[in-house]
Amino acid sequence: MKPVPIHRPGKMNKTEAMYALHLEELKARGVIVRYEFERIKFILADRTTYTPDFYVLFPGHIEFHEIKGFLRDDANVKFKTVADRFPEFRWKMIRWKNKTVGWEIMREI
Repeated sequence: MKPVPIHRPGKMNKTEAMYALHLEELKARGVIVRYEFERIKFILADRTTYTPDFYVLFPGHIEFHEIKGFLRDDANVKFKTVADRFPEFRWKMIRWKNKTVGWEIMREI
């Protein structure tokens, strides 16, 4: 079993940093207006919150992107719950597939 990396709020892991570079490219091309890492915390219930990895502002809509190396059940449940509670936003769970495929959308709501 692989060791689970410790998440440090406000600090990107390697995959998130790689995705931030991807977002910088989209911003430079004018595809997105801006993005921020761990910008907003959603309260789902008492002592239960969800902080998406990236807030991404497109012209005309907002998306939240969750970057995953692997998927745990609790992350999947929170992702679905927050998307159901806040349908005015677009929600994407994304992972790095490989150099040939690049970024892959695992789930989109």
